[in-house]
Amino acid sequence: MLSDKELEAIAVKLRRHIIEMTCAAASGHPGGSLSAADIITVLYFHQLKFKPQDPSWADRDRFVMSKGHAAPVLYAALAEAGFFPVDYLKTLRRLGSSLQGHIDMLSLPGIEMSTGSLGQGLSAANGMALAGRLDKKDYRVYCLMGDGECQEGQIWEAAMTSAHYKLDSLTAIVDHNKYQIDGKVEEIKNLAPFHDKWRSFGWHVLSCDGHKIEALRDALDKAAKTKGKPTVIIADTIKGKGVSFMEQNPLDYHGKAPTADEEKKAICELCNIKEFEI
Repeated sequence: MLSDKELEAIAVKLRRHIIEMTCAAASGHPGGSLSAADIITVLYFHQLKFKPQDPSWADRDRFVMSKGHAAPVLYAALAEAGFFPVDYLKTLRRLGSSLQGHIDMLSLPGIEMSTGSLGQGLSAANGMALAGRLDKKDYRVYCLMGDGECQEGQIWEAAMTSAHYKLDSLTAIVDHNKYQIDGKVEEIKNLAPFHDKWRSFGWHVLSCDGHKIEALRDALDKAAKTKGKPTVIIADTIKGKGVSFMEQNPLDYHGKAPTADEEKKAICELCNIKEFEI
């Protein structure tokens, strides 16, 4: 088992990949990818059970990236976990590349569901959890959603289904970075009282700092031990986390790639080095 320090180092590596691959593509969604980097790190390098050499292993845990526009962070994790070569990350969004702007389960190993049209991931995760119950499998299912995505009606229909069938093998995680493409989530369509909504739908609700490895591990461990109902972890995050100019201007970097100069600045901040050392 990796230590918190080792996981923190992996999260930095994923963030660097996000910056480099979106810059190389001159396209992509860095802000919401960076906010989810710690969550994805703890999932892929601590929590999830899988075999990169056998992506279809029947007993693997399932992960659904419902916020499919945050594809760069998932691609980075899959590469670092051994599903495909790290060098392939630089082909993001190129013609003919499997690394599409939104994830495609038919083009890349390790992806459980094609996503990009928001609001659909939790429904698919329900199906995977129900299938596991019918097949008498003990795998777990995880679904990562954006907070803006939780304005979608299908999320709440799916949430009712999860609770109705007592899908305790299911853990939903909300990347609560408080921004969506058009502005602040609270101004576009306020989710508050967010925790109470999930509780009223029959879920076990946990909250944590989405950038603290120990807090994320603890929340995921508690979710795995919860019986009789699904668990949602509301992870408090910062859009563009780790890159100061993205954190300060989250709307500008929802769907805009960094320039070459911004790439250098971002990598300096992430790796705590001086610019002339790059």
